[in-house]
This record gives sequence, structure tokens and C-alpha cells, in this order.
Amino acid sequence: MAFGLWFTLFELLLKLFLILAFVKKGSAGITSTFTRTKWQSFDIPLDHKVLAIPNGYNAPQQVHITQGDYDGKAVMISWVTADKPGSSRVQYGTSENKYDFKADGTVANYTFYNYKSGYIHHCLVDGLEYETKYYYKIGEGHSSREFWFQTPPKIDPDSPFTFGIIGDLGQTYNSLSTLEHYMQSGGQTVLFLGDLSYADRYQYNDVGIRWDSWGRFIERSAAYQPWIWSAGNHEIEYMPDVGEVLPFKSFLHRFSTPHLASRSKNPLWYAIRRASAHIIVLSSYSPHVKYTPQWLWLRDELKRVDRKKTPWLIIIMHVPIYNSNQAHFMEGESMRAVFERWFVRHRVDFIFAGHVHAYERSYRISNIRYNVSSGYRYPVPNKSAPVYVTVGDAGNQEGLAGRFRDPQPEYSAFREASYGHSTLELKNRTHAFLNWHRNEDGQKVHADSVIFLNRRWASNLRRRRLKEDQLKARGKIDF
Repeated sequence: MAFGLWFTLFELLLKLFLILAFVKKGSAGITSTFTRTKWQSFDIPLDHKVLAIPNGYNAPQQVHITQGDYDGKAVMISWVTADKPGSSRVQYGTSENKYDFKADGTVANYTFYNYKSGYIHHCLVDGLEYETKYYYKIGEGHSSREFWFQTPPKIDPDSPFTFGIIGDLGQTYNSLSTLEHYMQSGGQTVLFLGDLSYADRYQYNDVGIRWDSWGRFIERSAAYQPWIWSAGNHEIEYMPDVGEVLPFKSFLHRFSTPHLASRSKNPLWYAIRRASAHIIVLSSYSPHVKYTPQWLWLRDELKRVDRKKTPWLIIIMHVPIYNSNQAHFMEGESMRAVFERWFVRHRVDFIFAGHVHAYERSYRISNIRYNVSSGYRYPVPNKSAPVYVTVGDAGNQEGLAGRFRDPQPEYSAFREASYGHSTLELKNRTHAFLNWHRNEDGQKVHADSVIFLNRRWASNLRRRRLKEDQLKARGKIDF
């Protein structure tokens, strides 16, 4: 056996040993017994270097990018200037310090109570080439700043790609640990599961100030790779006591989404395609019952999925549909009742959610037989159903949700209340690796690691090999 194969086998056995070292069997799956170090969950002080304002008058800050179109050939670059609007132009090119192209964006600001935001710029850079490194420059004169990003591979069933999965981040020291761990993971794009800054836990002008500090906090990653946004309850910011009653006001001003490219009329729900994945973003806190705009849009978007081009179908949202934690238990039931049948019919591969400040992975189960008169109360195994993964453990100041329901439900495969993040490695059309990394482990250790086979392509491959073996045995084909 080749050395490389021996090494891979050893690595898999080591992962299995490390996982089993910290787990106990529940009634169905695994509840980890790992006890984390007691780190304080308070926000990083505003004068800390990781929240520092960049040098220079009116220098661009809070720089972040997201996908700007449906298929990954555009990015939306966003930033803030504090003192005056300045230029909304992006200069870019494929060589460092050589910018052959330019694009002009828009600028606006908003108020929240007595807080007045800086000038928020959004600039669409489109017509990009796949698998190309681009350098870009924003700002004016000596205060200008330079960054880079890498475009994804073309839309293809065998395009490999690694997504980071982060939810409920906040801006504590635990949040910083998560972000630093993620930046060493090899992730190429973040799927963000809602609850960004936790600025709504502050009052008056401090709400806006903590949005600014969070924008500077994530810039170390978000200026260099797309973060795909979904909104959570902490983005609603309904505060009638200070006259603020427009939901998602700060979020919608600061973060752009490519909703129009997927025929959505609302930036809170949309879809993109990236490499071998079709990704759908849903809004847990927008109407989603039958005939509402989100319902109508999702019905049509699911029909657009082409598994020959994007074999992996992923949905992200904030509130988990299946969750065995005492925190937020069954809060996703309304969306489950409306959409679960569609998820099963279209064989969604993964549904990622946050909200619960812990990690949990389900088996493939569904409860589509249930209604108020049928009497079928419990989810059952269903090979056509998604795997539901809760990753709401990135480190915010509310702390962890450590009280799981006992006994562990049969739909729950693994659960643990620790800070961390996940990665989803799409290897090709047949295989994907899901990893959850606990912050307190070394970089090479995953507390939960699972290999998934694509139900369409892996089963087709098995059938094709069986047919080829039969033909070979009959002398019908030469290999």
C-alpha cells in the first residue's frame, strides 16, 4: 500500500480517536462531554488594536466584499469613510500596484437615534474572470488602501471549493479566537448565518458605534474574501423607545446582497451559485407562509437549481429547523411546516443555521407526515432529507447555550456547546467533508468530522460501475 494511502488512513483513525475521547452515547447520537475553559464573554474594548481605525484622513474602513452576481464573476465591495463622502471609485487589476480597470459605486449614510453613520460606499465590480487574483484600491491620496481577492472556479460539478460556516459572531475575545481560527482553515468564502455585531445590546448612540467597530473587526477576513450574508434577530433592531421602528435598518444600509441577480425583490432572501454549489439564503424573520413574497420566490428558485451544474444544494438561515437545545427549541417550526416538504422533494444537501449558541448536526430526517390530525409526532429517517447543522457558536457576548434536552432525540447525531466554526469542503460532484472546529483545539483537530456522498452523483456512479462490471464480465466492454 502506498505511503500516502497509509497516511490518509492514519489521519482518519486519529480523528476518530480524538472525537471518541470527548463523547458519550445518547439515546441516538453523541453528546460531547468536553468542558471548555472559562473565557469571559464581554466585548473587546473600543481602543483595542483589532478594532483600530486605519491611519489617514478619511481613510476607508470596515472594508468587506460579497458576491455581486448569480454565478461568481462579480463582487460588491463596501467600505465606510468617516469624515466626508470622498470617492466611491474602485481601481482594480490582476497585478499588484497596477490597476487597469475602474468602477464607480454609490454612497449614502443613515441615522439611528442621534447617531449618524459614516459615508457607506457600495461598488459593483463585474465582468471578472474565474480563478483569478485581483488587486483593488479604494480611497484617495495618501489615505488610500489596497486589498485583493480571488475569484472562484467556474460553475462546474467538479469544481472544488471550501466554505466557512460562521454564525452569531459578535465582537468578544471568543469571537476573535473564532475569526483567527477560521482564517487558518483554508476557507475561501464565508456563509454567515446571521447575528453579526450584537450592537443592539447597546443603547442610544452606542448601537451605531458598535456596528462600526464590528466592521473594522471582520475586515481582516471580509476585505479579502466574500462573506455571504443572512440576517438574524439581532439585526432587527426594533427600538420604539428611541423612535427606531424600521426593521433591519443598520444591516440593510451596511451590507449589500446580490438579490436582484436571483430575481428576488428583497435583499434578505436571495441565491447564488459558486463553484459546484447552489446556495439559497432565507430570512427567518420575514413572512414565509404560503403566497408571501419569500414563499413565491423560493418556489421559483428551487426550480432553477440544475444539479448537473451545481450538484450541492445548500440553504442557510438563522433559526434552526431541528434543534435539541433548550435554547430556542422549536422556534423554527413555522418555517419547517411551510418549507420542509420542498426541502425533501428537492433533496437539499445541507441546511445551516445559527441562533442557538452551540454546535449540533442531525441525521437525514423529516417530519413531513405530521399535521394536527395525523398523529405522526416524531421525525423519521429520510434519505431525501437534508442534514441540519447548527453553527451558532462563534463567540458573542451572550455566551454558550449549554443546556441540551435529555435524552438526546433520535434525529440528533452530534452536539456540543463550545465556541467554534465549521468548514464545508466540496471535493467534487460526489464527496464533501463537513468539519466543526472547536476553538480550543489545535488547527489540525476537528471535534466533528463527517464525509458525505452526494445522493445524485454518488448513487449514479455506483450504478454505472455496477453496469460496467457486468458488461466487462460479459465481454461487452474493454477497460
